Amino acid sequence: MGEQLKVGDQVPNFKLLASNGEQVELSDYAGKKLVIYFYPRDMTPGCTTESCDFRDFNGQFGQNNAEVIGISPDDLASHEQFVGKHELPFLLLSDTEHTVSELFGVWKLRSWNGEEFMGIERSTFLIDEQGKLAKEWRSVSVDGHVQEVLEAVKNS
Repeated sequence: MGEQLKVGDQVPNFKLLASNGEQVELSDYAGKKLVIYFYPRDMTPGCTTESCDFRDFNGQFGQNNAEVIGISPDDLASHEQFVGKHELPFLLLSDTEHTVSELFGVWKLRSWNGEEFMGIERSTFLIDEQGKLAKEWRSVSVDGHVQEVLEAVKNS
């Protein structure tokens, strides 16, 4: 892949399998704002908190012509379990080959407990109705993040 996406760039149409078992592509959301949050792993504490925050504010995103999707490297079985357990009202996309994560520049060398590994750097992106990258939040800290994204959606 070439350069990572920057604000103002047209986001290339991508396609991934979603937690509903269907292929979802970016173009499905044309004419709406799309919030994509990349997170490291289903069922982990930070990812659960973030996903439940997006769930709790989902209605307000909807009122502002925005849809939310989550993307992680987890497989569909894991996503289905995560969606079911926390009653997530939006789709989770499975980026097992991390092609979309690389496109957005969030597939990075991480370290945890002294171990280094490749994984997702928690990040959120707002794509406008025309499919352009409108705003990005990289290296996200979960606390208060969803409210911040919602404010950006309301003001875009």
